Amino acid sequence: VVDSVPTTTLELILHDVPFVPQAPFGEWRDRRQQDGCEEASMLMAVYWARDGDIDYGKGKEEILAISGYEKEKYGGFIDTSADDTVERIAMGYFNYDKIKTGYFIKKEDIVRELYLGNIVVIPVNGQLIGNKHFTPPGPERHMLLITGYDPETKEFITNDPGTKRGKGYRYNEDILF
Repeated sequence: VVDSVPTTTLELILHDVPFVPQAPFGEWRDRRQQDGCEEASMLMAVYWARDGDIDYGKGKEEILAISGYEKEKYGGFIDTSADDTVERIAMGYFNYDKIKTGYFIKKEDIVRELYLGNIVVIPVNGQLIGNKHFTPPGPERHMLLITGYDPETKEFITNDPGTKRGKGYRYNEDILF
């Protein structure tokens, strides 16, 4: 196990993760898609882990199925915590258990995970991350996938399901913290 990654020798890392926005065809009035960032993030993560690919049609179908599963089994699907997202979607819906949650992590922890070959799903306050493609003021609770890191620009590279322009969307490393 690698305990740390020396930040002075880092190179660009980017995992090729399939992308689908939470409202693939812009149907933002559908509450399942409007609040589907957790479903879309887990969908992308699990498909990547299983070497799968996904298009917008299949993505929409899966997002709706996941939210239906959550509503039936748990009574709701809106704004789940990191623990609930892992338990309900990754483990419950997808039957995928090679995943873990962590708390009070640092930027360096995320970078290390990326260099170890993993991707990271994080909850954020969407009103504070400055995504210019969000309808103002943006979602207070949002989830996205970190797929890479650029040490030269000090940016995390993400698949942000909150916009159709979210594949490879870059955030300054300090913005996410």
